[in-house]
Amino acid sequence: MPQVQADVLAQLDGTLVVSCQADSGMPLEAPEHIAAIARSVVLGGAAGVRIESAANIEAVRRRVGVPVIGLVKARRPNTEIYITPTLADVAAVIDAGADIVALDATNRPRPADLKTMFGKIEARGRLSMGDVSTLDEGKRAIDAGASVISTTMAGYTPYSNQQRGPDFQLMEQLAGAGLPFVAEGRIWTPQEAVRCFELGARFIVVGGAITRPDAITRGFVDQVASWGANPQLKRNQS
Repeated sequence: MPQVQADVLAQLDGTLVVSCQADSGMPLEAPEHIAAIARSVVLGGAAGVRIESAANIEAVRRRVGVPVIGLVKARRPNTEIYITPTLADVAAVIDAGADIVALDATNRPRPADLKTMFGKIEARGRLSMGDVSTLDEGKRAIDAGASVISTTMAGYTPYSNQQRGPDFQLMEQLAGAGLPFVAEGRIWTPQEAVRCFELGARFIVVGGAITRPDAITRGFVDQVASWGANPQLKRNQS
């Protein structure tokens, strides 16, 4: 691995990376809003950001100096792979200014094989992140040339652990196999974040718990509604 690339990973070791994304149709989906969110989390101490779409990556790249993990989400009728599924998507992410290219590295049928995709990323002088959901996928991704793997897809494939929180079991398996991994997916509290590091994560990626005001608000609303619907709780507070 070239020294410049190694330096990027070393810069992120032991830190928090924030995923700044917004679903289609949400008020914050415009590139200028994503860039403002990215700038805000960097001011708060984030060591890097994970950004979706070439337009957003370009906007963020102009506003922050930290490493950018870039990806494209594209649904296609002939494949379940939707995170940076094609070589054209890889090129778009790199051209937009990403330092690390994230892509779905699950074992499902895909438009392009992993070795070719990781090789293309390396040839362009960038790092690659393989988003996986199982230990076997992690091993395959590293063997295919991924710079690092991430637990992003855990719970999003039908054969992986289905749970509400981070997949700590997968992290233990990856660490036990000596695989360099990033913890991402359903990390909602600082305590869960610290646990990921205790299990061997190189760095962590947190998204919705920081950058999704709709999801954060919904959590508060649900708790308030639960309290309001429980007479026993009300009596105990009286």
